[in-house]
Amino acid sequence: MTTRDLRTQPPTSADERSTLTTMLDFQRDTLAMKCEGLTAEQLRDRAVGPSALSLLGLVRHAAEVERGWFRNVINGESSRSPWTPAGSTDRADFDVDDADVDEAFAVWREECRRARAIVDAADSLDVTGHIDEEAFSLRYVLVHMIEEYARHNGHADLLRERIDGVTGE
Repeated sequence: MTTRDLRTQPPTSADERSTLTTMLDFQRDTLAMKCEGLTAEQLRDRAVGPSALSLLGLVRHAAEVERGWFRNVINGESSRSPWTPAGSTDRADFDVDDADVDEAFAVWREECRRARAIVDAADSLDVTGHIDEEAFSLRYVLVHMIEEYARHNGHADLLRERIDGVTGE
């Protein structure tokens, strides 16, 4: 990890949209920080067997969750995973044995960029998207994404500590 924390710092007093979006960026930055300075082999390491979790798998999963909630649910797209073969229902985000590290981070960063653009373009946090017949507000999606990253950042913290002993927020 770096000695200087470069993560987006959420405001302690701001409007709802700013609070939610900067807290989500803080969580995104935290995942990036947990992966910083590791080799491709270390990023692929399933450090807590028999689990399939790896830091690279978490990055690929984060890209999938960003794509699914923001592009497909809120924006109404039908975007497919770059890692799941057409016609398959298997989740391939955690299958990282032969995964390209640069590709995974590029896809994740692009999905984060697209998600920010979708949020920025939304008239309000009350904008809704759907999964089948169930409606989800942008507000719900932002809170869900914060929860998703926070949970997986806890996993990332344990994985990183197991890989090289680095701990921290």
